[in-house]
Amino acid sequence: MLDIQTVMADLKNKQHADAYLSLMSHYACDPMGGGEDISDFAKENLITTLLERNDIFIVLIFSGDQPAALLTAIEGFSTFACKPLFNIHDVVVHKDFRGNRLTKHLFEKIEETAKQRDCCKITLEVLSGNDVACKAYQSLGFSDYQLDPEFGSALFWTKKL
Repeated sequence: MLDIQTVMADLKNKQHADAYLSLMSHYACDPMGGGEDISDFAKENLITTLLERNDIFIVLIFSGDQPAALLTAIEGFSTFACKPLFNIHDVVVHKDFRGNRLTKHLFEKIEETAKQRDCCKITLEVLSGNDVACKAYQSLGFSDYQLDPEFGSALFWTKKL
């Protein structure tokens, strides 16, 4: 069994900041992350920019001193429920640590935080072709979003600016 430590990241802590950037770079280079490293601009500015925000929540998992996984959640707001929500923006498990159920640990920690903040739900986006992630998220209780099956599932659309 893998010995892990799951923590809410403190990006003022150099170990946490370095782990975050390392795992984000690893994720970006993976085909499911776009297959291309994050930009030099992002590498130079991401930690500082995240530290300026109060709506970002990051979970890190370490195995010893090695960064193994991360989850980035951004707090939003549900107008229907009149409560905060968390949107999971990044989920990364380093390839050397896959198959150890780290996603479950990430989601347990962020769900605990969401409940403490009285969030009404947690949302996420996943590529339909990412079967491993889809199965993991389904096993954790996630599903597509429908108000009425007659109108189908909600779609996540984007417009780049």
